[in-house]
Amino acid sequence: MEHFYTIQGEGYHQGKAAYFIRLGGCDVGCTWCDVKESWPFDAHPQWPLANIVEAVKKTPARMAVITGGEPLLHPLLPLTTALRENGIATNIETSGSAPLSGEWDWICLSPKKFKQPLPGILPMAHELKVIVYNKTDFAWGEEFAAQVSPECKLYLQPEWSKAAQMTPLIIDYIKEHPQWELSLQIHKYINVP
Repeated sequence: MEHFYTIQGEGYHQGKAAYFIRLGGCDVGCTWCDVKESWPFDAHPQWPLANIVEAVKKTPARMAVITGGEPLLHPLLPLTTALRENGIATNIETSGSAPLSGEWDWICLSPKKFKQPLPGILPMAHELKVIVYNKTDFAWGEEFAAQVSPECKLYLQPEWSKAAQMTPLIIDYIKEHPQWELSLQIHKYINVP
């Protein structure tokens, strides 16, 4: 759908330079999605793999973030192999609703209530990012936290339109459950893609 060089605005790699590759196609359909134009599979031009890798190589990027839509609806091994062969670390942001493909240096799993992750991806996640839209999302997130590895980083992130209401609740929750950390969408605060 699109690709661009910016900084990672969320989670563990927040603030680091990253080349984003956003793939079209999503079957999860979150009502609060901020990139709904990524949902159709056939609304975006196909880019040759070599062109994508060349675009990344034209920047100083050392990390590529594959996102969507739901990127796991695509076979990702050719893309991740090509990126890694060129010294680019591979990160994915996924709901985990489709089988894992590709070779990943970092897996950010952000489960969605609309289509829950496949059990096999949970122990492979390096980062669990739970979007907090209402108070019930804390208990819902704990269900997944119990299924990831002990090394997995745990993040609570307010849904953007509810940030004013949810952020104070998240802060209180983290103070009571210090295994969690706060993730904010800093790219939206500083107006970068």
